[in-house]
Amino acid sequence: MIDRNAIMETNEMIGKDNFDVRTITMGISLFDCIDGDSGKTAENIYAKITTAAKDLVAVGDEIESEYGIPIVNQRISVTPASLLARDETGFLRVANALDRAAAACGVNFIGGYTALVHKGVTAAEEAFLATIPEALSSTERLCSSVNVASTRSGINMNVVRQMGFIIRKTAELTKDNDAIGCAKFVVFANAVEDNPFMAGAFNGVGEGDRVINVGVSGPGAVKSAVGRLGPGADFGELALCVKKTAFKITRVGQLVAREAAKRLGASLGIIDLSLAPTPAVGDSVAHILEEMGLESVGAHGSTAALALLNDAVKKGGLMAGIYVGGLSGAFIPVSEDAGMIDAVRRGALSLEKLEAMTSVCSVGLDMIAVPGDTPEDVISAIIADECAIGVINNKTTAVRLIPVPGKTVGESVEFGGLLGTAPIMAVNRFSPAAFINRGGKIPAPLISNRN
Repeated sequence: MIDRNAIMETNEMIGKDNFDVRTITMGISLFDCIDGDSGKTAENIYAKITTAAKDLVAVGDEIESEYGIPIVNQRISVTPASLLARDETGFLRVANALDRAAAACGVNFIGGYTALVHKGVTAAEEAFLATIPEALSSTERLCSSVNVASTRSGINMNVVRQMGFIIRKTAELTKDNDAIGCAKFVVFANAVEDNPFMAGAFNGVGEGDRVINVGVSGPGAVKSAVGRLGPGADFGELALCVKKTAFKITRVGQLVAREAAKRLGASLGIIDLSLAPTPAVGDSVAHILEEMGLESVGAHGSTAALALLNDAVKKGGLMAGIYVGGLSGAFIPVSEDAGMIDAVRRGALSLEKLEAMTSVCSVGLDMIAVPGDTPEDVISAIIADECAIGVINNKTTAVRLIPVPGKTVGESVEFGGLLGTAPIMAVNRFSPAAFINRGGKIPAPLISNRN
């Protein structure tokens, strides 16, 4: 039975608190598209995606209309592209095919221009990595990611060092558009195969031929619930409040996922119950933390508050979903969260504090703009630090860093839409070059030996 009060609460979350289903993402396997001729591979990729996902946007619109649930995006993720060709020409053909297919299907992003190189790199993967800057600068909808570390294998510092160059090169090639290419590129530790959120989504090698993964989001609903609870509630009551709200949010996502999978003839994948903010007023993870009693996010206590939030969201969502996966927790992207933007501008939130908070959030250093002249080795060192947090704590961490050419601390860059506005953040300028240039791998931690 559907409870009348539950219906009213859901309507209120949608009407007043900016609750939405952030994305229906169709994962598509492209292994059967591989041909000895990379041109033919690209043709096969375009044909399969435009066939499999041709009704994706229409179905999302149908479900939104029938159930009154806002569905913000429909997106596509595919098999890691580093497995689909052999040389730079072939990979760039694949990139072009993916971008054209995304446009034909009417989605705003397609993820999966990806390499999993956390332990080693093949010759083909070396060629793939070299194409990332050009691929991101010559396409509109393509998103790319590289997994450089895992708890089982340690950190591949050779690739981490290379990431600094790739990010700077991508920024330079897209400097006329404020380094937008870097906003479509993520470096991971412990990347997951079923993440529906961009820019890090890809359809893992363990996934099926076509699968529907749904990402829900409701920072505004959680903030309102915490506000109604009031300042007199203790931390146990606060956690219970967040869990109950996350349960309600996830149930809505479960409904959308089942309907979308059925109508599209795809397998039901996972619900990612992440609290993904937007620049819109009332849709901020930072404001949830401030509702808990912090004067500003970034103040001492922010990491503890985020830990409570992240854990309670996971506990509530797990009880509500059949299959919960992806990243599932609280995102803290700077440019995409109005509260985070304000905290940076008022001097309450630094890069170092954000790094500390990533030890308990669901991803990592996300959508952070830094001065355009930030050295490559500093970028690589930031990635190494974030990977270390993920590897030691056996969790997914990531870096989406944007060195904006010509910009410096105190300025900002406007990306528009969900990508928002990024204030340029200060970076520690003491050099890590000698450390980064050692090369090799940082061994896996003791906790990796679990057999």
